[in-house]
Amino acid sequence: MKKRIIAGNWKMYKTSSEAKDLVHGILSGMKEMNLPADREVLVFPPVIHVKEVHEMAKGSKLSVGVQNMYFEAEGAFTGEVSPKMVKDAGAKYILIGHSERRHIFKESDELLNRKVKAAYENDLIPMLCIGELLEEYEAGKTNEVCKKQLVEGLKDITADQAKKLTVAYEPVWAIGTGKVATPEIAESVQKYVRSVLAEMFGQDIADLIPILYGGSAKPENAAGLLSQPNVDGLLIGGACLKADSFLAIAKL
Repeated sequence: MKKRIIAGNWKMYKTSSEAKDLVHGILSGMKEMNLPADREVLVFPPVIHVKEVHEMAKGSKLSVGVQNMYFEAEGAFTGEVSPKMVKDAGAKYILIGHSERRHIFKESDELLNRKVKAAYENDLIPMLCIGELLEEYEAGKTNEVCKKQLVEGLKDITADQAKKLTVAYEPVWAIGTGKVATPEIAESVQKYVRSVLAEMFGQDIADLIPILYGGSAKPENAAGLLSQPNVDGLLIGGACLKADSFLAIAKL
């Protein structure tokens, strides 16, 4: 059964006490919700908070992921965290290829592919982010960019591994700008993304892979986005930093 995933990427926000307050608010709200069996609520806190968030979320339906990791098991890589550390902290998901990692930190498709492989090797669920810049969107290159990022990011991944994959389409021009792709734009791109996944892994598996939309999703526009057949969830930025707005989307 394909899941509907409502995920919150905290980015570089929240001190320890603020993180605890936010998680407490999310957990309290989730207790009052009758979430469908196919619904997964997920947060990606800064890595320094992952273990404490995981401990707070034990016994609940709240899953925890990490925003970034290196692909090596250990070694002299100052400032990085390994897949082993991520797993040990209690994370279930790993966010890979977020636009800020691609464009601020210049992470290549080759590097991201190594992270995807490391995720599978350590029983973590990769959430691979793809999406185009404004100039690429205006030049009509959205599908071309998304296909390249998918094919290169998932190089050598087997169909069996792909059963655990999650993909997030995030048009870079809509992240943190207040702009948002219309439901029709999101559906068009995500339908195409699913067709590429079908070429790579077969239609049956492509139909099982949750494809999320990310890019200024908030309570006001979430229902329209989620009404589309190929929008299987949302990767939320700013609106996930307050429990009430995050929960308002999670219960849709």
